[in-house]
Amino acid sequence: MSKIYVTGIGPGLYEHMTEAAKASLEDADVIVGYKTYIDIIADLIGDKEVLSSGMRREIDRCEKALELAEEGKKICLVSSGDAGVFGMAGIMLEIVEAKNSDVEVEIIPGISAANAAASTLGAPLMHDYAVISLSDLLTDWAVIEKRLHCAGEGDFIISLYNPKSKGRPHNIESAQKILLEYKAPETPVGIVRNAKRKDESYVITTLKKIHEADIDMFSMVIIGNSKTYVTRDQLKMITPRGYQL
Repeated sequence: MSKIYVTGIGPGLYEHMTEAAKASLEDADVIVGYKTYIDIIADLIGDKEVLSSGMRREIDRCEKALELAEEGKKICLVSSGDAGVFGMAGIMLEIVEAKNSDVEVEIIPGISAANAAASTLGAPLMHDYAVISLSDLLTDWAVIEKRLHCAGEGDFIISLYNPKSKGRPHNIESAQKILLEYKAPETPVGIVRNAKRKDESYVITTLKKIHEADIDMFSMVIIGNSKTYVTRDQLKMITPRGYQL
C-alpha cells in the first residue's frame, strides 16, 4: 500500500532517534531527503533506493515523493529535528492537498533542535517560550521583527533558529537590538552548535554580548526570560517554573 512517512530524525545521533523514526526508515521502499540528512542516517538505510538533493529543493523532493507513492511505493521523506518544526511536514501535506491525492501521509515526530539544545544547556525552557527563525528567505523581515518585539514584550524565553548565515550576517545583531528594548543586558543566552551531534559545543553568554559569540547556521540560540539564571559553575541555564523550594 502506498504511503509517505515524513520522518523527523532528530538532531542526528542514532540514540536520539525515536523507535518510530527507525521503523519508518525500515518500512520504506525509497528514502527521500536533503543530502546532508541522508548522510547522517546512511548506516540505517542499507541498500534501499535513495533520492537526495541540495538546499532549496524542498518542493521538488515532496513532489517526487508523492509521484513515487502514487506508483504504489512506501516513501520515507526525512527531515532533521522534528518534521513539523521548520521541516518538511507542512510542505508535503500542502502538496498532497493541492494535488487532491489520496496517498496516506504519516508524520513521525522527532526531537527538535530547540529541545536538543535546551537539554545541553540545562533547563532554559522550563516556562513559556517562543520559537522564531531569523531566516527571511520565506518570511518578510518586517514580520520577523514584529514577532521579536512581541516575544520580547511578553518576556518569553526565545529560541532562535537559523540565527546567522553568510547571506544574512546581521540578522542576529538586529534581533539583539530589538530584544534589548525589553530584556536586561545581562539576560543569559545559551548558544549550542551541532546540538546532540558528535562535534557539539556550547557557550553561555549574555544578551549584551551575543554579537561577540561564534554563531552560524548550525547554531541554536536560546535567550532566557527575566527569571533565567546561570548555575554557580557557569555551565547550565535554569528558568524557574515557580515551585516554592
